[in-house]
Amino acid sequence: MPLYVPKSINLSLNEEQLKAVFRKHDVNGDGCLSKDELMKVFSELGSRNPSWRVRRSLHHADGNGDGTISLDELDELVKYVAKQGYGIN
Repeated sequence: MPLYVPKSINLSLNEEQLKAVFRKHDVNGDGCLSKDELMKVFSELGSRNPSWRVRRSLHHADGNGDGTISLDELDELVKYVAKQGYGIN
């Protein structure tokens, strides 16, 4: 009898774990997440359309309208992402 192994496992992440995923993608270390960095995060989180999700995230969390997510805005972003049910695939 073959053992069933799923292609991917969707694990829910708490807010602190989501923050760590976002911080990990701040590759240039400027304390802000650019659109490209956000795109990589949403790809890792399994988004079917990462560019759309980036635009929606900026709409919800980019309080000062500079086109990036700063550390001050990260909490709002994480709340939005958690509400959408993202986890690690």
